[in-house]
Amino acid sequence: MSESYTPMTPPPSYAPPTTSGPDAPEMSTPETLANIFFEPGRTFEALRARPRFVVATLLTATMFLLFTVLVFQKINYNDMVRAAIESSPQTAQMTDEQKERAIEMQSGPIFKTLAYAGPVISIFLVLAVGAGIYLLGTMAMGKAMTYQQALAVWAYSSFPPVVLMMLANIIILFVNPPDVSEAATATRGLVHANLSLLVNRTEQPVLATLLGTFDLFKIYGLFLAAIGLQKIARLSAGAAWTVVIVITLIGALVAVIFAAVMGQPMA
Repeated sequence: MSESYTPMTPPPSYAPPTTSGPDAPEMSTPETLANIFFEPGRTFEALRARPRFVVATLLTATMFLLFTVLVFQKINYNDMVRAAIESSPQTAQMTDEQKERAIEMQSGPIFKTLAYAGPVISIFLVLAVGAGIYLLGTMAMGKAMTYQQALAVWAYSSFPPVVLMMLANIIILFVNPPDVSEAATATRGLVHANLSLLVNRTEQPVLATLLGTFDLFKIYGLFLAAIGLQKIARLSAGAAWTVVIVITLIGALVAVIFAAVMGQPMA
């Protein structure tokens, strides 16, 4: 007696996410960089089929580096170091001699190099970690996407807000240059498009950090990220917004903890 053989096929829930489709729009890298401002939905559809993130990330890092260079051309780096150390709550108990040693050490070439490279390095670290968090959030919602697709969501949802924020920072830097003290404490740039303006940032660093969560540039980025997760991971609008809001709240909690420990606003 013969037995028929039926090959086993994996259930649909284990199928890997598709990365291409006949209806996906085709965009070159320059078109993607431009269209993310005006047609984010269509752009993320194109990124689902052909996820890319390198050029957007490099441009983002370049803008941060450019702003850092311009700041140090307008304001003496050593003066900024002195102002930062003298105004820091962590150095309040230090003697004048200890402060001078700290200023001398942080004015050296190693720390100056880190001041230039730090923001650039943080861009790549945040991209790698943020994409992983988006990937986990998508999985928690019962959907799937590749890590490369998650990188595309993070990179291209961050790109437009960073461009606008850096342009605003550069305009302010040339039109109304900050004093040394203001520049030394501007951890997120010179533009504060958030509710932290309602409080004294030096006296109330924790509250300023919490209010800094409600930032126009951040909200724009969250809006783009929600669209990206809908188009690339095929999440519903509610699920996509749940992912980005939960991640934002976790980030705000971490920032508030750091502000309480460091005694400085983190927004």
